[in-house]
Amino acid sequence: MDPTPRLRQLDLLADEIASCRACPRLVEWREQVAHDKRAAYRDEHYWGRGVPGFGDPEARLLIMGLAPAAHGANRTGRMFTGDRSGDWLYRALWRAGFANQPVSTSVDDGLELNGAWITAPVRCAPPQNKPTPGERDRCRPFLERELALLTDIVVVIALGAFGFTEAARLLGANGRARFSHGAETPLAGGRTLLGSYHVSQQNTFTGRLTEPMLDAVFARAKELSVG
Repeated sequence: MDPTPRLRQLDLLADEIASCRACPRLVEWREQVAHDKRAAYRDEHYWGRGVPGFGDPEARLLIMGLAPAAHGANRTGRMFTGDRSGDWLYRALWRAGFANQPVSTSVDDGLELNGAWITAPVRCAPPQNKPTPGERDRCRPFLERELALLTDIVVVIALGAFGFTEAARLLGANGRARFSHGAETPLAGGRTLLGSYHVSQQNTFTGRLTEPMLDAVFARAKELSVG
């Protein structure tokens, strides 16, 4: 696909995601968080809208999370940006050569991804990080359109079971897809789905997910993406 129309379509999709108000519970929550703010960010302007995907439009690697964090992407407007989960993810991307720097603090911090795109099945911050099945389903057309535009993707890293299940469903798992850290599942069209524990604090603070574990998944993704 010619990158110019693809970029235009991704930009249009990003605008639609940002302005979407299809899920009343999520809209109320994201806007409440943006209004009340966390004390540490009381002087900042919160994004408080749907969060589009981010990265290289010609990516061969797709990273699938769950949803924006209330004081992370819901604040900054960029996936996995401005929170500790993002700290872990972007350091791993940088070590694997998919990012030009190991930190992601704001949309204007100079971060660029090379060969990678980050997205999520749900685009608004959900209360307690738990979207309902209906909210997931109403958001799914955005992800379907995004995946249709990202035609160079050959490998997907799903962070957590939620993203793993959605990736397997939308990209056509060949056989039964069962989530575990390091799981490798073939997808339709010769793509591969890799599972990783989510980079949430409940995993990183407890040692369930370590940086060497995450690096191993990204090393395998790099191997598959250039193979």
